[in-house]
Amino acid sequence: MSEQRDDRYAPPTTLPGLLQRGRGQGALMAAEDPASAADLVYGCIRWEWRWDRQVDDRPGYLARLLRDLELPLGPVVELLEGDEGTRDRAADVLELLTLGGSEEAREALPDFAPEEDEPPVRRPSPRVDPYPDRDNADLLALLRDPDASEGARASVLLALSLRPPEPALLPSVPGLGAADGTRPLPLLGRAVESLAGAAVPAAREWAASEREWLAWTGLAVLAAHGDESDVPVLLAALEQGWADRSWCGPDTLARGLARFGPRAAGAASLLRRFWLCTPHSHERPAYLEALAAMGAPGTAEAFVESLWDCEASARLLGAERAPDRPSVRRRLADLRDDPLEEPEVREAAGARLAGLV
Repeated sequence: MSEQRDDRYAPPTTLPGLLQRGRGQGALMAAEDPASAADLVYGCIRWEWRWDRQVDDRPGYLARLLRDLELPLGPVVELLEGDEGTRDRAADVLELLTLGGSEEAREALPDFAPEEDEPPVRRPSPRVDPYPDRDNADLLALLRDPDASEGARASVLLALSLRPPEPALLPSVPGLGAADGTRPLPLLGRAVESLAGAAVPAAREWAASEREWLAWTGLAVLAAHGDESDVPVLLAALEQGWADRSWCGPDTLARGLARFGPRAAGAASLLRRFWLCTPHSHERPAYLEALAAMGAPGTAEAFVESLWDCEASARLLGAERAPDRPSVRRRLADLRDDPLEEPEVREAAGARLAGLV
């Protein structure tokens, strides 16, 4: 039988909620009483808590918890007999522990073989213009043709995204949604992004649209290329995202607001709430960088906590910016020497320590 979980996260101020979200504070609290935290750690392996398992990292966080808290691996090994998802999560954690030198984990995975030091990397095939013999005017006419299929219009957007920016695309953008009205055609965002600042005036109109996909297309342009007059619109979108508990995408708004530094400081309390509460751990570093750009109070402590975060990019920020203190130096040494750590984090921790001597 497949392992099921309740889709509601525990509150972010509790140990279960912190561990589910992969927060650094969860690792710190668990270390205070490993025996009491054990079942919670095992539960984070048994059930899938990632908002998006393709981008939200957890295996390294959980493997380090098992190792650092000296928790028995037996309950994790038992999960190898569970359903496919549970088995994969347990195997991912045990594989990392094996690479870190755990003989018990290695024995539990008899078929595990570590990859070579330089395994071949499969890179995506380069995108190719599907209409090399047709000029932009011809393609734009095809894009406006009401009888053209979505696939044909998506191919046009691919071609335009590979060519120099085409401002004549802008008037057509509001009509380039999918038939179901819930999303833009594929690659529309890429084609619009290439226009950079030239798209800003139109994007201000799109951002006010009642069509969610069009409004978001406009907001993404304003976040990347708008000026200070667009801060209220970005802040309003962030506020709506919080009200809707929309965890996917506010990092785009955070990066946009970060460009204005202290002039966007009115967003700091919202950004801190997103940083504290989001289950989408992949977005957490963007909130942290925005808070730092705005000079928000408490950011130094957030950098310290991030040294234990599940996301490598958050640990990297912590390694580079956490304030100098004995506990930070100890953690930097741990990161520098940790075989489970990402190379760029180990390097940054080592460089920071060398600079502090």
